[in-house]
Amino acid sequence: MNVLFVTLDEFRADCLSSAGHPVVSTPTLDRLAAEGVRFASHFSQAAPCAPGRAALYTGMYQMNNRVVANGAPLEDRFDNIARLARRAGYAPALFGYTDQGIDPSTVDDPADPRLDTYEGVLPGFDAVLPLDGHFTGWLAWLESLGYGTIHPVDALSSEPERPAEHSASAYLTDGLISWIDRQDGPWFAHASYFRPHPPYAAAGHWSTRYAPEDVGQPLPRVPGLHPLYDFALTVGFVAAPTDPEAMAHLRAQYFGMVSEVDDQLGRAVEHLRASGQLDDTLIVVTADHGEQLGDHGLVQKLGFFEESYRIPCIIRAPGRGASAGRVVDEYTEGVDLLPTLAELMGEEVPVQCDGTSLVPFLDGTTPDAWRTAAHYEWDWRDMLMGGNRTTGGRDPDMERCNLAVERTDTHAYVQFADGSWLCFDLVADPTWCTTTEDPSIVLPLAQSMLTWRSTHLGGTFTQTLLGPDRRGLWPKRRSV
Repeated sequence: MNVLFVTLDEFRADCLSSAGHPVVSTPTLDRLAAEGVRFASHFSQAAPCAPGRAALYTGMYQMNNRVVANGAPLEDRFDNIARLARRAGYAPALFGYTDQGIDPSTVDDPADPRLDTYEGVLPGFDAVLPLDGHFTGWLAWLESLGYGTIHPVDALSSEPERPAEHSASAYLTDGLISWIDRQDGPWFAHASYFRPHPPYAAAGHWSTRYAPEDVGQPLPRVPGLHPLYDFALTVGFVAAPTDPEAMAHLRAQYFGMVSEVDDQLGRAVEHLRASGQLDDTLIVVTADHGEQLGDHGLVQKLGFFEESYRIPCIIRAPGRGASAGRVVDEYTEGVDLLPTLAELMGEEVPVQCDGTSLVPFLDGTTPDAWRTAAHYEWDWRDMLMGGNRTTGGRDPDMERCNLAVERTDTHAYVQFADGSWLCFDLVADPTWCTTTEDPSIVLPLAQSMLTWRSTHLGGTFTQTLLGPDRRGLWPKRRSV
């Protein structure tokens, strides 16, 4: 069995046309959903990129993996999706990026350049076509095509001025297809597409695919909800444009990026179909987190609103055609994908995992006692960090810079580490603009979140007891 694990950056679940979006067209993802299973209530565990991906790659909630920001190192002691694939006999290849910073305790030289970036490669992957924020290979290709030397941000911002065939997504897809053609046995590829990430500039003809007057209005601002939210509305890079024309242009470009990356993924999928490999290839498509897209006066990914965390998840698994077209409404999470891949590849689920395998859903059943809520976290301590602080204990002020959300069918409860909280009544108002302080509603939700945290504390060895009889669950010694 081949494995194609695809991540789309900053991709909102409601931008799938198969999910009912009235404007955006995503024919590739629609077809994969029709041939596989679409998880309609799927959530990322954290934002921005590095935290979201750390949860996805390790199967662990942020409160356990502790990657709290872009730049927070991922501890090397944790298992991950690439190491799992190696144990299953693959040489996992990376196309794109993983945004995982190196564990400083594994580095002897303080001048090691890997300590200067969060854009490291997840341990276990072979970086066949690395494409981090420097976009080195893509920019060199553009230069060979006669575009001259371009700064990475300028290259992304000017994608509308070049043919879509010269986009960063096209470059990644070209490399992926070429690599697949060179394989002579089962393969594992992680295609990590940068789009639809900002800057909001779709490639070539996709930049004019959607008319600004057709893209709809974002949800309104709700000032006064919480001091953190009110502060975010004043921060330039996450505050949405207040000019309606600028906001409509931004949304049109985002939708164009969605359709362009769908088209590029379609090239890879159709290549597998044409070469006879598709029915022997497990395809998983998801995202690291979502995008506010102007909703509640915000752009990018942050805070507690679900637009930043509700993401697509589609799995097309070999030999499970009987479940083709199934839409799963139960709450599923990014941490579920590592256990799912482990089971499908015939490996044991790592003990560290907070998630649960989705394979029963692929087999047409629903597990007993499945979760009745989704959870995610956001940490903003990096905004307080400055200078080289090498002495002293942990700063308690920074430890209060985080929040957690429990999202049920009827409510969304937000707990801030400073003790404040919000509770949204999603029955009265599904747009997250109406709160409630009814103790009969709030207290059970607060207790439920406390139970969630209590039952998901880090526990690699908590079910292992040393002694002559070696009781409990003994994790296998992992390799790689």
